[in-house]
Amino acid sequence: METPGSQSSLHRANLERVVRAVRMAGSLTQAEIARSTGLSAATVSNIVRELKDGGTVEVTPTSAGGRRARSVSLSADAGIVLGVDFGHTHLRVAVGNLAHQVLAEESEPLDVDASYADGFGRAETLVERLITTTGIDRTKIVGAGLGVPGPIDVESGTLGSTAILPGWSGINPSEELAARLGVPVYVDNDANLGALGEMVWGSGRGVRDLAYIKVASGVGAGLVIDGTIYRGPGGTAGEIGHITLDEAGPVCRCGNRGCLETFTAARYVLPLLQPSHGTELTMERVVQLAREGDPGCRRVVADVGRHVGSGVANLCNLLNPSRVVLGGDLAEAGELVLAPIRESVSRYAIPSAARRLSVLPGALGGRAEVLGALALVLSEMGDSTLLESALPASTPAFT
Repeated sequence: METPGSQSSLHRANLERVVRAVRMAGSLTQAEIARSTGLSAATVSNIVRELKDGGTVEVTPTSAGGRRARSVSLSADAGIVLGVDFGHTHLRVAVGNLAHQVLAEESEPLDVDASYADGFGRAETLVERLITTTGIDRTKIVGAGLGVPGPIDVESGTLGSTAILPGWSGINPSEELAARLGVPVYVDNDANLGALGEMVWGSGRGVRDLAYIKVASGVGAGLVIDGTIYRGPGGTAGEIGHITLDEAGPVCRCGNRGCLETFTAARYVLPLLQPSHGTELTMERVVQLAREGDPGCRRVVADVGRHVGSGVANLCNLLNPSRVVLGGDLAEAGELVLAPIRESVSRYAIPSAARRLSVLPGALGGRAEVLGALALVLSEMGDSTLLESALPASTPAFT
């Protein structure tokens, strides 16, 4: 029996530290593992050898700083994770492994407001299709990540605002999907998952403090503080769309007036252009026309950027992130929207915070949230299962 402070318990703790570091990063050199875990190079080398012999990790030659190195990643067959992302108009599903490889993805149109039962039924069908297509072993699935377009109440696990998804009132999305798939399900809102996706695979790589801003049917922010998603005690941190810009402005769906969302979200912006561009206009089309030089669309995109920049300036003053990543259809506008965001930040943020901030478009586009769902499983799952399946019951003790 292991006792606290014993050699065997210390060794087990070191094993878990190494596995956790690799699991979160995807791949690391042994030197990077040593820096991130605080373990000595010799300890890391011994642990990596043991994990490799047990089939938990793979080691491949690489280079770092011009020198030969060894890259360590979890074994491709160590486990499978699923990702499901519900948007207001789409459903996306992805299958990946613990080595951060995306094995398959698929998406289809979906009116998520219509029926939660229909939405989960279609998600189950799509997941089953990808499992069949990839030929993966179902026993290897360790969990699924689920993204929904609304805040999740931390205590109850239900959606925190029925105004956003009225058809989902009283539903626990995690329990609903877990009952259908038969695996643990971790749930978060779409902005938080976008932040995770960009941090692991996209424009947020290499930073530990960032804000992911998603502008779509609503406006939300996923906040990463010291490498971890910050949700707040009630799960509603990052609701940047409800910062008040004008107390006499339009009435927002939250009941207040002049929220940032009422100046930037698609449902408020598109009517401005419909008299001249027709009623079938979408935000994606607005961005396309703006890039092609349409003056009305360029003006609207710039105005949205300035308003978003006001919200970003508030974030800078409060949290001082080092990077802001813009997601959603709006990010495809590039500098047409990024330049106005930076202009507002430089005007309204504390100069020292503004100088240190970089504002970038998301690198993953519409995939950010579903990849973030995969990353959510990778961040929330424990390491014990991996170690117990790969290592003998008794392992040699060394530090």
